[in-house]
Amino acid sequence: MVRPAARRPRSYDPGKVRTALAAQTEALRAAVRELCADPAAERLLAAPTRLGEWRVRELLAHLDGQLSWLPRHIGDLPAGGEPLALTAWVARSGGRAGQLDANALSYAADWYSGSPEQLAARFDAAAEELLGFLDGPEVADGQRRLAVQSDSMTLADLLVTRLLEAVVHADDLAAALELPAFPHDRFALASTSRLLADAFADQVPGGAVELRIPPYAVVQAVPGPRHTRGTPPNVVETDPLSWIRLATGRLDWAAAVDRAQVSASGERSDLSGYLPVLR
Repeated sequence: MVRPAARRPRSYDPGKVRTALAAQTEALRAAVRELCADPAAERLLAAPTRLGEWRVRELLAHLDGQLSWLPRHIGDLPAGGEPLALTAWVARSGGRAGQLDANALSYAADWYSGSPEQLAARFDAAAEELLGFLDGPEVADGQRRLAVQSDSMTLADLLVTRLLEAVVHADDLAAALELPAFPHDRFALASTSRLLADAFADQVPGGAVELRIPPYAVVQAVPGPRHTRGTPPNVVETDPLSWIRLATGRLDWAAAVDRAQVSASGERSDLSGYLPVLR
């Protein structure tokens, strides 16, 4: 049996990552300010989300923690061993889902108190911490390693994970508030789509299916006969936001196909058994 050739890890331009993360953070901050200034803010903050027990206030508390994590932990000692790759970080996140959920609920209980205006001020402070960090000298050494749970990651890769968190949870916020769309930064949306596509290809190695997420990514995955030329016999195509929702368990495969959010052709093109990529 011929094994698929190992893919070269994708690289992300550090300057563009920082710029995109800053833009995504500013958009989130603006959305939180608008939410908390709404006369119905208390009701909106108590609205359910698609994330289990989380209400909007728990989602915002989690986002606050994700945005401020790097500025607050940049002084942590690096862990031993080789740094964790981005696609490996995606794969390992699923094993920590229960702990992350408990942490978010606990953090939210301490984080949310007072008026919506005070909540907006706290979120503002977390955003300012990250924005100041992104403009500061500590981001210059992208290969600096930092401890992440029992692993280590480079600072450059950790910034990409913050970008993914900001995109995925901004979409969660838009869904909870029934907004038409969140104004995602284009590079942030592209990077998140590509990282989740690469993680999918790593988790389901093969060349039987071509996954297309125009205009950002194309990967081959799934065991079976490898396509070499001409039109691939098994093709899955979807838009970036639908792919991000599928890859993170926010969108059901069958529902996406029924709504024509996914085009799937070929006998091996049903990816439902391989999703989500990040749990």
